[in-house]
Amino acid sequence: MNSAILSQANGLGAAFMIGIALLFVILAVVVLVAKLMVVGNPSEMLIISGKRQKDGLGYRTLIGGRTMVVPIIEKVSRLSLRNMQVGLEVSAQAGGGTMVPITVTGVANVKVSSDPAERPNAIERFLDQPSEELQRVSRETLEGGLRAVIGKMTPEEIVEDRDKFVETILNEVSDDFRKLGLIIDSVNIQNVHDDREYLESIARKASAEVLSQARRTEAQQQSEAAIKEAEASAASRRAAAERDAEAKTAEALSRQSAEQARLSADKAIAESENELRIRVSELAREAELIEAQQQEAAAKSEEARLHATDVQAANAQRDVALARAQGEAADVLEEGKARAAAIECIGQSIHKYPDALQVMLVEALPLVVAEVSKSVSNISLGEVTVIDGGRGDAIAGAAMGRAKTLTESLAVVESILGIDFKDLTKNIADNMSNRNNPSESPKLDDTSA
Repeated sequence: MNSAILSQANGLGAAFMIGIALLFVILAVVVLVAKLMVVGNPSEMLIISGKRQKDGLGYRTLIGGRTMVVPIIEKVSRLSLRNMQVGLEVSAQAGGGTMVPITVTGVANVKVSSDPAERPNAIERFLDQPSEELQRVSRETLEGGLRAVIGKMTPEEIVEDRDKFVETILNEVSDDFRKLGLIIDSVNIQNVHDDREYLESIARKASAEVLSQARRTEAQQQSEAAIKEAEASAASRRAAAERDAEAKTAEALSRQSAEQARLSADKAIAESENELRIRVSELAREAELIEAQQQEAAAKSEEARLHATDVQAANAQRDVALARAQGEAADVLEEGKARAAAIECIGQSIHKYPDALQVMLVEALPLVVAEVSKSVSNISLGEVTVIDGGRGDAIAGAAMGRAKTLTESLAVVESILGIDFKDLTKNIADNMSNRNNPSESPKLDDTSA
């Protein structure tokens, strides 16, 4: 039991020692990395030297960022990129033939260039040098260029045009500063003076000229103001006159326009009234035409209605007449058929019984006599006056005239029918008596026609 606890304690101790060792290793790695890692600020340039680079240089540069540095083999140096003020004070003789000694004081802002093309020049000259050395070199370079510029310009040019003076200085020293790996941000000229008061006399002269020019300008301005005032007054009077004339002209034009407008309005009213009358007459004619058309349409409608009624009536009458004609034709046809059938029956009877024709004629004789009597009775003599000689012959003759007419009519019937009524009557009587006495034979040979 004790041995197990002891072995467990030994194991825990070994693990603890391993953990401590790992912690020391991690801390050592962190410290080593911190020693090897270099971080640069944006306002400085890091120069890591000790190893030859691909471009043939024995160093590499870094502006802002971080990089690993091999201990012992590589070395890290820093070069500030901040602006440095350099004071200037130069005494030199001005050019332009004046030979006036002039003193110029000013301030320039200078810094190390970060341009990759100019960077090596600054590293070669100012690496591991104090800032005072950089300021000294910059000041001496600027002062040399300033002296050269003063010797080229007249005092008047230096005093009157400071911008041109500064631009000339920068052009003069820019090549020298590029060779040094430096750049000039700005140059400010603070004062320009001389011991002979030449510049002051120039200033006084310039001031007098300025004052005189100001007075001349003021007088000229006053004169111009007076002229302008007079011109303005004249212009105002002209404008007033023109306005009055324009107002009168406008008034006349307005009256003329009003009169023209009135005349145009009267003309328009007259034309409108004329158009209205024309339109009214046109509407009246259109109304009359419409009414006539309506009446014509009504007449046509009534005519069509009457025509339709007459046509319908005619059609109805035609249908009635057609039906009546068809009925009468049917009656006539039926009557003809009946008569044909009767005649056929009579023919068959006559053929079978020869005496039948005579019997039929005898039976029809009363009708014939009646018709003949009608013909006699239809003879109207009106009032007949019989004049008798006293013997009565005239009256008897008149009475016998009718009997004679009847006798003659029966003779005509006998001649038409070919029958002797006396013989026919005698034969019929004999036939009837024979029918009553069947033992006697009928004798009809003499009467057959």
